[in-house]
Amino acid sequence: MPIRLARRIKDLDNVPFLKDMSSVQAVKDIYISSFLSLVKEPPIDSNVREALFARKLELLYERHSSVLVQMAKGAYELRELIRKNKIENLDAGSFEYMNECHAFLDRFYMSRIGIRVLAGQYIALRSPTMDGHIGMIDLHTSPYDVVKRAVIDASYMCENRFGTFPEVIITGRLDLTCPYIPTQLHYIILELLKNAMRATCEHHGIDPRKWPPIEVVIADGQSNEDVVIKISDEGGGIPRSNRKKIWSYLFTTVDPAIQDSLMGFDNNNELVDHSVDAPLAGLGYGLPISKSYARYFGGDVSIESMEGYGSDAFVHLRRLGDNLEPLPV
Repeated sequence: MPIRLARRIKDLDNVPFLKDMSSVQAVKDIYISSFLSLVKEPPIDSNVREALFARKLELLYERHSSVLVQMAKGAYELRELIRKNKIENLDAGSFEYMNECHAFLDRFYMSRIGIRVLAGQYIALRSPTMDGHIGMIDLHTSPYDVVKRAVIDASYMCENRFGTFPEVIITGRLDLTCPYIPTQLHYIILELLKNAMRATCEHHGIDPRKWPPIEVVIADGQSNEDVVIKISDEGGGIPRSNRKKIWSYLFTTVDPAIQDSLMGFDNNNELVDHSVDAPLAGLGYGLPISKSYARYFGGDVSIESMEGYGSDAFVHLRRLGDNLEPLPV
């Protein structure tokens, strides 16, 4: 783990533009502090020492819980400077296509997922064993149950924004179970449902009676390579010019005023990675992070869209146990 932290500290030092943002510098300080804490840890040669190490790991795990939001704030800070023409040779039109920054963020977030899975699994294995679990991994994860919980959370967030929420219909293999980490799957499904609900509400106006339902289909078969979850909406679709941009950590379609309010809300680090208290949209990292989560476990997320009608999002889940960890360099 110290090696992984060291590589990300070096990355944070070298990434162009983002490295100068105050939120990114704060993240680098967290990583440096965690790295020094771990390398100074004496050898674990007794149960007492192991217990002390585990407690330290829990504290570090908690301290890193807001890093994802902090990095998104860094992107916001850079976006604002570009919008105000305070960075030479960089305009708002090219912001979403900053390949070096995007490659850095891909490495950073993929590594962060790995670090949190390693630490979380270690901590979970020390806790009382739950039936059917190996640490964080639920050997009988029910995609249907995860989708139902994500629907509840997305509906709560949508209601906070629009006063109500669209209906969600779930069909397909409702009896299916497979080994997975439910919290990671919940994050992916929640992000896609949030997008679908927001698009539906904004595209069809303020009358909920005119909102078409969002449809979720869970598919699987004995010969299938993946478990696939499809989330379909009639929220107007995505313009072709934005198809590639939606996978950028630096792109958002949300009004700058909403982003401003979110940045003010988080001044005291009140938001953490998967908080349902966050706005329905605004930070711009939901889709690319969801794709990173799925790819970390050997799967993927893709979107097909028809402008003027709606979008179909596909979550491909590779059953755990037969793929290597995709470690970034």
